[in-house]
Amino acid sequence: MKKNILLSILSGLLLWVAWPPTSYTTFLLFAGMVPMLLAMENIIQSTETNKGKKLYWTTFIGFFIWNTLSIYWVYNSLKDAGAVAAIFISMVPYSLGPLLMSLACWMYYRLRLKISRGRALIGLVVFWMGYEYLHQNWDLNFPWMTLGNGFAVSHGWVQWYEYTGVYGGTIWIWAVNILLFLIYIGFAENMKGTARIKLSVALLAVIILPLSFSLYRYYNYVEQANPSNIVVVQPNIDPYGKSGAVPRPEQLRILMQLSDSLAQPNTEFFIWPETALAGDMDEDGIRRNPVFEQVQQFISKYKNGNVLSGAETYKLYNTRKTASARPADPSGNLFYDSFNTALNIENSAEVQVYHKSKLVPGAEELPFGDFLAFLKPVFEHLGGSTGGYGKQDEAGVFYSQSGIGVDPVICYESIWGEYVAESVKKGAQFIAIITNDGWWENTSGKDQHLDYAKLRAIETRRWVARSANTGISAFINQRGDVVQHTGWWVKTAIKQDINLNTDLTFYTTYGDYLPKAASLLTIIGIFYVVFNLKFRKRIKPAAPARA
Repeated sequence: MKKNILLSILSGLLLWVAWPPTSYTTFLLFAGMVPMLLAMENIIQSTETNKGKKLYWTTFIGFFIWNTLSIYWVYNSLKDAGAVAAIFISMVPYSLGPLLMSLACWMYYRLRLKISRGRALIGLVVFWMGYEYLHQNWDLNFPWMTLGNGFAVSHGWVQWYEYTGVYGGTIWIWAVNILLFLIYIGFAENMKGTARIKLSVALLAVIILPLSFSLYRYYNYVEQANPSNIVVVQPNIDPYGKSGAVPRPEQLRILMQLSDSLAQPNTEFFIWPETALAGDMDEDGIRRNPVFEQVQQFISKYKNGNVLSGAETYKLYNTRKTASARPADPSGNLFYDSFNTALNIENSAEVQVYHKSKLVPGAEELPFGDFLAFLKPVFEHLGGSTGGYGKQDEAGVFYSQSGIGVDPVICYESIWGEYVAESVKKGAQFIAIITNDGWWENTSGKDQHLDYAKLRAIETRRWVARSANTGISAFINQRGDVVQHTGWWVKTAIKQDINLNTDLTFYTTYGDYLPKAASLLTIIGIFYVVFNLKFRKRIKPAAPARA
């Protein structure tokens, strides 16, 4: 048992060392699961009792180590949550990952009791992708640790994400690990030489073919020339002092001054970070808001200019119009929704509004709101900071007066490949990510978040203009290269002529078809396992025959 635990721990450490933002160790992803597979095999082949339970908790140890060491920085953002209930609910999505990973391994164990090892291992990959897709789409979503994200640093290896998205990377990692595992145990099981040779050839093919195609695509990819001048601003305002330490007029002055410092007459977009326009803005009266008027005065100097900025907005209702609406007065006759918003302000009376859709569970939205309705009063007292935001259900696109389409992506949303692709499918020609990574402080969280943006560029073949309040802000080209970036915790701005693109990749068109298919197969596998468990319990030994 101790040996199996050590193997699980080794897997956790290998996966952590290979995970972004660590450089030059990505190749360890191809072997990180092998010790875990060996531990599972040892348990399955043993004569111990309660094998399923032991397998589950043995694998959990390794997955817990990998997740905790990779996303330790999450807990920095929870220290200001403001209530025990809010902190607890915010922690749940990050803690569920290892439990769900081990559940996929347990399902593999149950399947292994009924079918051959090779077919059960295929089932393991299917179950794993089913877990990843679930953890991307339910109310406790946290797809940060999707295996395919592990190639974010070595993005030149996965240019084929334009066809598969990150789930293609999940399959690639598992395929290599499984083949290595089968070759290794082949020696212990005295596998025939020809069988080992076939496995070795398959291993080389699975590694070399995707890698060769990707590198060829990377070095031969040529962007179509269609330039647009973009300025990205990083105001560097401490998020914990944003509401008081720096006066709001001063925050706006910093944003405009930094924008002017690099602007050209032909600049078409100024990208300002998440909640850059501080203070609650009534959306119905936004054109009369002094902040809006100042931004329009600033943009008037640039004929085709647009300010795409994060803002804090709200809408008032006479009834509880939405599930997220809260009472605005004690009488119960007025309600409101708060939004984490992106605004596009141009030289006209038109204002385009996008409400963040992928909200952080607990911190921005109460998971399973209907089921946990009894907690709503707790969150209502916490305001918009915890569990209190409204949202929109569809991806949005902003259009400039000159017809340029841009995908407004707010912080956490940049992890969802298919969601970002939806905006591109609607006409976005580049991606603008606005974020405030200062909540995580100077940890690897900000670096991982930047690295993941490279994958969105590859999947959609769109430039990414990334504005982060405290850093790291960047421009990323259509191959996923960071062509320009800022430092951490510096007040600055950067500009770039990016190439707009209107072509749609295979992934943009068809989205997450791989995990959707895997999820369907997972459901079938669950029914198969449950049926066999119940069937086995019903079968009782026959009574001895009477003389």
